[in-house]
Amino acid sequence: MSPEHASDPHSDMLDGRYELRPMPLARGGMGEVWEGHDTRLDREVAVKFIRFPDGEHDQEMVRRFVRESRITARLRHPGVPAVYDAGSLDARPYLVMQRVHGISLADLVAEQERLDAGWAAAVAAQVCSVLTAAHGASLVHRDLKPVNLMLEPDGTVKVLDFGLAVAMEGADTSRITRSGETPGTPAYMAPEQLMTGGSTPQSDLYSLGCVLYEMLAGARAFSGSTPYAVMHKQVGEAPRPLQSLRPDVPDGLLRVVESLLEKSPDDRPAGAEEVYRSLLPHAADLGPIPGVLHPPALPSPVRMQAAVLDRVFAGGSTSPPAASGTPDDPGAPDIPDPVDVRPGPDGSAAGGAATGTGMARTDIAGTRERAADLAASSRYRQAADVLRAAVGTAVTVFGGADSDVVDLRMDWANVLFEGGDFRNAAPVFYDLACDLAERDGSDDSLVFRCRLQNATCRALMGETDAALETLRRLLADEERVYGPDDQRPLELRRQIGLLERGAGRHTRAERTLRSLADDLRRIHGPDHPQLRQVLGLLHAPLGESDGG
Repeated sequence: MSPEHASDPHSDMLDGRYELRPMPLARGGMGEVWEGHDTRLDREVAVKFIRFPDGEHDQEMVRRFVRESRITARLRHPGVPAVYDAGSLDARPYLVMQRVHGISLADLVAEQERLDAGWAAAVAAQVCSVLTAAHGASLVHRDLKPVNLMLEPDGTVKVLDFGLAVAMEGADTSRITRSGETPGTPAYMAPEQLMTGGSTPQSDLYSLGCVLYEMLAGARAFSGSTPYAVMHKQVGEAPRPLQSLRPDVPDGLLRVVESLLEKSPDDRPAGAEEVYRSLLPHAADLGPIPGVLHPPALPSPVRMQAAVLDRVFAGGSTSPPAASGTPDDPGAPDIPDPVDVRPGPDGSAAGGAATGTGMARTDIAGTRERAADLAASSRYRQAADVLRAAVGTAVTVFGGADSDVVDLRMDWANVLFEGGDFRNAAPVFYDLACDLAERDGSDDSLVFRCRLQNATCRALMGETDAALETLRRLLADEERVYGPDDQRPLELRRQIGLLERGAGRHTRAERTLRSLADDLRRIHGPDHPQLRQVLGLLHAPLGESDGG
């Protein structure tokens, strides 16, 4: 059976369990969703299949879909449809998810023409609560738009299509961003997505700004006759002032929209929880929406639970605490800290998850093999847990700079990175760089790689300034060790230019990339592929100058 040819839903079943309806619910460039019924648990479900854009099987897409699906399945939030199951049909992976009922925000705006300020703030605040959880798990949606937001009859907003999100560009450990890959919808894409293909949490906030603008104005912030015209406006133009379209919208809410639509990611709010706090006071005076929401008199389990929780935490904060510290400080992450593997004054490990001290080198090898098997099946969280526990014991027994232990720690860092846990991966790479520099010298190639990976993690978390500072210091060291014409510092310069460009620092980006193009032409001649790639970036629209 194939989804495209599902005929009788009562005779054809997926995996002997899920009946699919004859026609899909939705179909897009990257996936299609089918309504189904779980015959084993007697419940309705939605089954999402991957779609290959050119019709040809793409193993890399399959691998990424599996990896991202596992990350998504760990995203537990009432505003995200639950993932129930996963499988494969004719080499096409699929997810079985919670079936969501309600109206899409796109249809709601079309019906209502525009939303009251209170309702627009309430919808956006719920989306912020989802983004807070997603970004904390290093998951960027990348395609936030009205059609992917569903308002259920009880008032809950569901954010759809996280299953096809990209886990912060984690698939390629050698690059910070990849030009030419721009999944998303131009009318809601941040300038840095359009210019570099890279996304951070601030990119999702920009998309939310486009959605919030549309809810209030009843029209898109940026429109045009062609996708290119829309992209050009996103990069270099401001939308029509919202106040002229909706003079009744409170000034505070207008300022939220303006801050979200800043062209430079650095000028947008620091995180979704900050936006949530700004929106919450405006989510008031919510009148009924006939035909969309259940009548207020109808009991709602969701509202009942929310009302109780509001009283439980009546004296506390209404939002999660902001993150503190930076990945350069191993004790700073706002989620459980990685094991501190650097030896203490007595030579023992400063910290660790394991309690015993008995370990042989064969145990290290066995642990690495087991973790590799788990990672090969995209079970990154389990692999990271296995490696984390082993690192604590191995450092105690052999020391953090032992070659086998270093390999174990490197596996741990790589698994965290590949699994999208950049917040925890960053300090592990940093600690490795410090310890290896002390053991082998600061100019060792593995030290350079760990420094690059630390910077990559920070860039993917939206910490652009820290990432650029780290990369520029690394570039100076690589040019000193390898020479300025070596491929490694040349590639690093391209990455720096892309990151500057994505951050809206157009003047600096153009200077970086133009200088790189001159050197590539001198070293390789006018027809080298790398030169053509850099020239393509330079000829693409960069938007307005930042004066930098």
